[in-house]
Amino acid sequence: MIEGADRTDDAGDDAPEDDSGESLPEGERRCIVTRERRPRRRLIRFVLDLDGQVVPDVDERLPGRGLWLSPGRDMVEMASSRRAFARAARRPVTVPPDLADRVEALLVRRCLNGLGLARRAGQVVTGYEKVRARLREGAVGVLLAASDGAPDGRTKVAALAAALARARAAESGGDDLDRPDGKRPIQEGVRAEPVLVTAFTAAELGRPLGRDRAVHVALDTGRLATRLLESCVLLAGFRAEPVMGPVSMVRAEGSETDPAHPDGTRGTRARPAR
Repeated sequence: MIEGADRTDDAGDDAPEDDSGESLPEGERRCIVTRERRPRRRLIRFVLDLDGQVVPDVDERLPGRGLWLSPGRDMVEMASSRRAFARAARRPVTVPPDLADRVEALLVRRCLNGLGLARRAGQVVTGYEKVRARLREGAVGVLLAASDGAPDGRTKVAALAAALARARAAESGGDDLDRPDGKRPIQEGVRAEPVLVTAFTAAELGRPLGRDRAVHVALDTGRLATRLLESCVLLAGFRAEPVMGPVSMVRAEGSETDPAHPDGTRGTRARPAR
């Protein structure tokens, strides 16, 4: 699809300056669709290639003028249908019909690359028992549970994480157990309970960890955990199913669990708590 380029003031330049000439705060950019100013880590950058085709640049490394967009399939479709890319670039552009799918695939790769980096830094443990042990040490910032793993194992790990978080909050007098729901910016301190990420299959989780499959993974608190969560926030805009949430959102339901399979191979179903 080729967009026309009516000249407007909808600039998507990388310079931290508004179209009115007002300087934007450091690290902020304006979405070319909503016109809202947001931290650049909460937006997705696009550039044009030599042929004028819109290319996603989720790692913000490609040369060229940046066109910034709020994360979401609806935002990509709106930017295309409203010719927002062309207006921001001030020239005709070509928008690939599968642009949203390309963004999603790149965000998945970015998340998994971040997990691999954390593994090399010694900040990741894998396996049901190792994850439970790391939770008891209090060092976990992110729990990852394979989307195709049985809910029973996921429920048990999440329940342990939530119980330990409540106990620690009671000991310290903390009151922020309800804060891992996205209401507080990710980078503000250590969360009271780990965030549960369920966006990836066991095969996907296994690849950056040097395994065929990984069902239960724990990532220590710190900068790498923060970066992974920021990537997952962007990915959530391109997935119909939930990508992440507090561990307290998972609760057991229905039949008896099977203690012979604590590794997430089968068991009870789980659903978000109401």
